[in-house]
Amino acid sequence: MSRSLVVKITCGAEAAERANQGWTVAAMGLAAGAEVTVWLTGEAAWFAAAGRQPDLELPHATAVADLVETVRTGGSIVVCSQCAARRELTQDQLLAGIKIAGAAVFVESVLADGVQALVY
Repeated sequence: MSRSLVVKITCGAEAAERANQGWTVAAMGLAAGAEVTVWLTGEAAWFAAAGRQPDLELPHATAVADLVETVRTGGSIVVCSQCAARRELTQDQLLAGIKIAGAAVFVESVLADGVQALVY
């Protein structure tokens, strides 16, 4: 059985390299055959919003929109419920397939057997 990877991204354009690293690691986890879930908190919540995704504009980096799409289609993306509420983001404003969930779901997912959790 392969391990699952949970990547929590806590930043957006204000920490472009860190945010891009989280998305890159998540996409590489998928390429390696892992089951990948990205959790978005804080300013990272905007990556899930249709038409409002920040452009990180990092030289030598894959465009973040492409990384988000890779993870969205091959894994799963979850937005912190409190973070979404603080930004007035609702489920219908998110890209298709992205969910909103709370801390209890996050804790359950990272405490499951065979899970590797990383925070960026």
